[in-house]
Amino acid sequence: MFIMESFIHSFETSRIVWVNRVLKKLSNPRTKKWILTLVLLLWVSMPLWAQLAHPDPSGAATGKAGDVPAATPGKPTYQEIADAVGHNRIAINIVWTLITGFLVMFMQAGFAMVETGFTQAKNVAHTMAMNFMIYAIGMLGFWICGFAFMFGGIGSVSSLGGTAGLTHEITLHLFGKDFGIIGNAGYFLNSSVYDVGVFTLFLFQMVFMDTTATIPTGAMAERWRFKPFVIYGFFISMIVYPLFGNWVWGGGWLSQLGVNFGLGHGHVDFAGSSVVHEVGGAAALAGALVIGPRLGKYTRSGKVNTIPGHNIPMAIIGTFILAFGWFGFNPGSTLAGTDLRISVIAVNTMLASAAGAFLAMLYTWKTAGKPDPGMMANGMLAGLVAITAPCAFVNASSAVIIGAIAGILVVAVANFVDRKLKIDDPVGAFAVHGANGMWGVVALGLFADGKYGDGWNGVPGTVRGLFYGDAGQFMAELIGAITCFVFVFGVMYVFFKVLDKVVPLRVSEEVEEKGLDIPEMGVKGYVGDQLEIPVY
Repeated sequence: MFIMESFIHSFETSRIVWVNRVLKKLSNPRTKKWILTLVLLLWVSMPLWAQLAHPDPSGAATGKAGDVPAATPGKPTYQEIADAVGHNRIAINIVWTLITGFLVMFMQAGFAMVETGFTQAKNVAHTMAMNFMIYAIGMLGFWICGFAFMFGGIGSVSSLGGTAGLTHEITLHLFGKDFGIIGNAGYFLNSSVYDVGVFTLFLFQMVFMDTTATIPTGAMAERWRFKPFVIYGFFISMIVYPLFGNWVWGGGWLSQLGVNFGLGHGHVDFAGSSVVHEVGGAAALAGALVIGPRLGKYTRSGKVNTIPGHNIPMAIIGTFILAFGWFGFNPGSTLAGTDLRISVIAVNTMLASAAGAFLAMLYTWKTAGKPDPGMMANGMLAGLVAITAPCAFVNASSAVIIGAIAGILVVAVANFVDRKLKIDDPVGAFAVHGANGMWGVVALGLFADGKYGDGWNGVPGTVRGLFYGDAGQFMAELIGAITCFVFVFGVMYVFFKVLDKVVPLRVSEEVEEKGLDIPEMGVKGYVGDQLEIPVY
């Protein structure tokens, strides 16, 4: 115990002596100066220490060349840095294209809701089933040969890192010039095109094709038998859509009107006003004409009876889903997340949709006395369809004008088809997609402002419309629009006529009166008693 107390006493005495010495040193002016100098050096060197430790809260310093892993110890070579940068650029483009393709795929839900909401409750299961199965049928048809016919000769899509194997275009040589007709590579996505760029292109273009294929399901709803519908799904996805698509997007003859004949940059359609929507609209008009109107739609005296849709809220929600999906449709068509024009494209898409809805509301209000919610929805869709071709080539003011004209056009064309032509189109498919698909490419030929599209379709310089000095571009758009309608309407009219002889298109009158759900699908769309709306 005595020894322990002696040790503690000795330790305390030593500590006091050591503290006194330190305090004496600190009181020395020279020591104070050295301490102050050391603190200043540490403070000044803090940014250097931070850089050595690699924290980067803002992200501004991340992704520098030093972050590229070297194949050998030490700093990476210039080739390794270049390879990493190139790989990341293609990776961004592929991810962007896939994600926007996923958005377009979700548009199928929007189409199903719009078409079902605008039709009668007794046909809900049937209308939904057509919109559902066209996705699967169309995909398989496009996989079999549609993709090969459309893009088999497109060559290398550089934004996706090249598309190996798509180098076979069947051409006609006339007047000393080559005219691409149809692609001839990529059937069944075989081993010769087993490539990440090709598969990305397939997914994105497949969902575009599906948009086209689903449009006639609305125009022919409530009387179309399911068996001929299935046959139609394969025909349009394997033959009709890919053929016209090749002529515009696959390096075919319409895209080469500029190179071959000096007509601007050839027929330009950025995201599908003609390739997707006009094709679908023309097919819908042919189908509705062949299948005939619904029972009770027209009287013997020629009076037009309105057959109201059963669920306007469903149709409105479906319209919003479609408008949301259009942000994949239009900006995604750059096939490149590194193309910063996507912001302009997205804003133009929004503005045109708003102008279309607003003008359709005003026009219906003035002509019919009430602002019709159905026409508001179709007005928004019409604005979206019309801006789809020119969205990358016009400014904001032009986008509003294009959408506004589309909003008026959809109402006028719907009334003309319904009342003058006596063609029953329950959802206004031709007015929305056919007429405004044509207007969209014509609008590009008028309003393209020359700020984008350098080298488009192999023609030097940017894309300019008639109002900006290039009448040739306007002519190329007219040629494409007319070709699309004549080709698609003609082929689909003959197809539906022949198919009707082999596998009748239409259900019996008894089935149509009771509803297609049980006879065609075996299930009701709605189960249970119909709700009665109280009258106050």
